[in-house]
Parts: sequence; C-alpha cells; structure tokens
Amino acid sequence: MSARLIIAIGLAGVVGFGAGVGWTRWQMSAAQATGGNAVQPSSDDARRERREKFFGGDTDRNIRGGQELKPRW
Repeated sequence: MSARLIIAIGLAGVVGFGAGVGWTRWQMSAAQATGGNAVQPSSDDARRERREKFFGGDTDRNIRGGQELKPRW
C-alpha cells in the first residue's frame, strides 16, 4: 500500500470516530435538555409492569418452551 492511501484511511477513521463521539454527546445533551428521565418509570412497580409488557409477548398465543404450538394437519 502506498503511504498516501494509509494516511487517507487513517484520516477517514479519525474523522469518522470524531463524528461518532460528537453525535453521541449531542444526543446526550439533547436528552438532558428535554428531561431525559421522563421515559424512565419512577417506581419499582412501574418498572416491573413496563418490563412485563415489553417481554411478555402476545398473551393470546399458546406458546410452550419458546415455540408456538402449531396444529398438525
């Protein structure tokens, strides 16, 4: 590889990394400015309920061991 290609790849990596760090910091500051804790439930009961809703799945489906029970035709 030529030295110019290596320098160009290195420079592109540094610029990309810097852009990623800047983006994450901007997202964090925007979340703090809008009250980022508004999404988080305040009590343990609310957290448990939210977790059950998210991971609970579809209560109308009959499942066992992570697999749907499909009829054998």
